[in-house]
Amino acid sequence: MKILIIEDEPGIVRFLKQGFEEEGYMVESASDGIQGLDMAVSSDYDIILLDWMIPSISGIEVCRSFRKQNTKTPIIFLTAKDEVADVIFGLQAGANDYIKKPFHFEELLERVKVQLRPVSGEHEQFSVGNIRMDIGTHQVFKNGEEVYLTQKEFALLEYLIRNKGKVCRRTQIIEHVWDINFDYNSGVIDVYINALRKKLNLEEGENYIQTIRGVGYIAKEL
Repeated sequence: MKILIIEDEPGIVRFLKQGFEEEGYMVESASDGIQGLDMAVSSDYDIILLDWMIPSISGIEVCRSFRKQNTKTPIIFLTAKDEVADVIFGLQAGANDYIKKPFHFEELLERVKVQLRPVSGEHEQFSVGNIRMDIGTHQVFKNGEEVYLTQKEFALLEYLIRNKGKVCRRTQIIEHVWDINFDYNSGVIDVYINALRKKLNLEEGENYIQTIRGVGYIAKEL
C-alpha cells in the first residue's frame, strides 16, 4: 500500500514515515499544498494523510481540488482543529476521516486500515478475461480453477489488473510492486511476466497480458 503524507512539520513526517514503513507501507511526502496536490493527482496512492494548515494552499483547498479529479482515494485530515463545525467542514470538503493532533500512531494506523478495508467486509475482486483475483483471500482463478502464485507474482498481476486497459510503464511497476522509486534493472519484470503467463497457462487467443515494446505492459480484455 502506498501512502502520501502532505505535512509541513518535518518531525511529524519522520515519525509517520518510520511508523508506516515498519508496517510495510510505502510512504511519500510533500511539505506544502501545491506540491502535495500535484503529487496526489499525478500518481496513484492508496490513501492520503493531509494536514489542515499547510503552506501555499490549505489542506481544505487541496482536498476540494483533488476530489474534483478523484472521488475514491481516502483522505484523512491531520488537524489541531476539533470544533464540531471544523470537523463537518473538513468532511464536506471530501475527507473520509480526521484525527486530532497530537495523536498516537497506533490509532492513526487503525484508522488507515479501516479506510483501506473492502466495503462491508466483502472481498475485493478483479478480473480480466477468464482470470479472476480475490484480494481478500489472496487467490487467483483461471476458468474457475485456482492458480498458485508467489506473493510478488500476485502483487504484479494485481497491479496490472487494477489498471486494466491502461499501459503500466516499467517505472510504475517497479515503484508499486517492488516499492523501489529509483533507477533499477527493470529486467526483473520480464522474468515475472513470463512466470505469470506460464502459470496462468495463457493459450493462443488468451493474450490478456500484453507487452508494449519499450514502455511496459497492459492487461486488457480481448
